[in-house]
Amino acid sequence: MFMRVVALFVGILSAMQAAPPAENPPDPLERDLGLGLTYHRIHDLPADLPTRTPSPLQPSVVDVRYVQASPAAATAFLAWLNFRASPRAPIFVLANAGTDRALLASLRNEEPGQGFQIIGIAGLGFQPDLAVLSNAEDERRAYDALESGTPVGELVTDTPDKVRHDEASLGRERRGEDNSDPAPEGTAKVRPPPRLDATLQRAVQVHRALVALKKI
Repeated sequence: MFMRVVALFVGILSAMQAAPPAENPPDPLERDLGLGLTYHRIHDLPADLPTRTPSPLQPSVVDVRYVQASPAAATAFLAWLNFRASPRAPIFVLANAGTDRALLASLRNEEPGQGFQIIGIAGLGFQPDLAVLSNAEDERRAYDALESGTPVGELVTDTPDKVRHDEASLGRERRGEDNSDPAPEGTAKVRPPPRLDATLQRAVQVHRALVALKKI
């Protein structure tokens, strides 16, 4: 165990030295999702990885959507996951087709049951452990909304009106019909930015189910 911990920190240190710093990278973003679940948004690997290790380890969400990473940074991230994740303190990794291929490959090469689960919208070259029904455009808008200061609670909570709208939209998509919102005659059709991050919402739902079942 001691040698594994040493190898972990050596790997992270090597990746930080090897990876050139990004120009004016955004600050790491963290949010409390309730019931002991914490959200961490990663912009730059491995610099944005949380360094504080809670005792005992706690469940968390780590968002690497749209993240680009060198092979060394991808290795450091995997080492960090293996050190922090466990069945009693799972880590929900949010990823998508915009996540760096090397990073996705390193995650997919792991054996099942390592304590982390990949959640996202299935796409070309990307197959998560748990697929979410949404689309790339809506996901990007919801992702940017949190970056712009939208409260995280609004992004993981459905409203009745939105549920009915989504059901109608899915029906139109199946029939091949126009899925944009109706607009008064003579006005342009503008689709409002969604207030729901379906991928993040699924991570929260899985966590709540595990809590209810006393698995964590």
